[in-house]
Amino acid sequence: MKYIIAIIGLLIVFGLAYVASNNRKNIKIKPVIMMIIIQILLAWLLLNTKFGLVLVKGFADVFSKLLEYAASGISFVFGGIANKGEMSFFLEVLLPIVFISVLIGILQHFKILPIIMKAIGLLLSKINGMGKLESYNAVASAIVGQSEVFITVKKQLGQLQPHRLYTLCASAMSTVSMSIVGAYMTMIEPRYVVTALVINLFGGFIISSIINPYTVTDSEDILIIQEEKQSFFEMLGEYIIDGFKVAIIVGAMLIGFVALMAGINNIFELILGISFQEILGYIFAPFAFIMGVPFSEAVRAGGIMATKLVTNEFVAMMDLAKIQDSFTPRTLGIISVFLVSFANFSSIGIISGAVKSLHEKQGNTVARFGLKLLFGATLVSILSSVIVGIVL
Repeated sequence: MKYIIAIIGLLIVFGLAYVASNNRKNIKIKPVIMMIIIQILLAWLLLNTKFGLVLVKGFADVFSKLLEYAASGISFVFGGIANKGEMSFFLEVLLPIVFISVLIGILQHFKILPIIMKAIGLLLSKINGMGKLESYNAVASAIVGQSEVFITVKKQLGQLQPHRLYTLCASAMSTVSMSIVGAYMTMIEPRYVVTALVINLFGGFIISSIINPYTVTDSEDILIIQEEKQSFFEMLGEYIIDGFKVAIIVGAMLIGFVALMAGINNIFELILGISFQEILGYIFAPFAFIMGVPFSEAVRAGGIMATKLVTNEFVAMMDLAKIQDSFTPRTLGIISVFLVSFANFSSIGIISGAVKSLHEKQGNTVARFGLKLLFGATLVSILSSVIVGIVL
């Protein structure tokens, strides 16, 4: 039965993408099928094999050790600020982003990351039927972040046609930055974080290939990466500040969104006797069902999905942690994978603002197709969850 539901789920996702397509005649079927097969194989490898278990455990252990290192710096500055035995979300989940951001900066400075990103991007371009720039950008987004990635390609921003710019932005919204992965791993199972990171990469290409199909000519397929010349200590200072900014911004958004959701829920409960999130849960329940969530759990799962869309993934992960015992392990895995992306309304502003700071005209272009961008990125999250539902 789960395979029938999965097939229906895939057909609905592709159908919605097809309806939104701006050039249906130019959709390339072969790369799409190939990438779906790759997604299924990778999800099965990571979730159902000993090799995948070892791989995920190694990845999780690395981030666990990094979080320990980060804790030593946090303890030095903020030691004793939290009550003993209690967890401070800001100190234990968000502030480690600063340290991981520094590590990314060091790997960037010594040209280790650019080599890796170019190599993987080149390999992906052979599979996805897209350009080198699009493939590089997707990999870079998953490492340096959805706003920072545009700095690395700012020399080409002004020359890009809207259709190529859409694909770049879609990749940035469909993936998550490595600096924030450690924070996710403190909230949901690491194996689902790793799986989502990998299959979202291909999911972004699949949905973009349907919504926004085009062919890149050899003359257009040029990759120019902007590399700023800085001393080592200038770079360290910049990445420390950038990491802290991310932690503060996420913290501020959490304060605002959590408080707002609490207020809205209370108003709805007073007037209608049902919370706003429960109403959203009923709206999103059909999508949860086609992802493989049992009907009895679909409304609760739909509420978590909706929370992620209208607020952000952190708020949704916090809500999921509160009710995770009411879900079966399979449902928990499916919803966890759905949450690992930047597909929410606030990301439209973040991405368009990042592009606008580098090229005003292109920033305005991104703002115009913002809702379509969010629609595509949400389909990527649903597609990844459907794939995971097949292998769990």
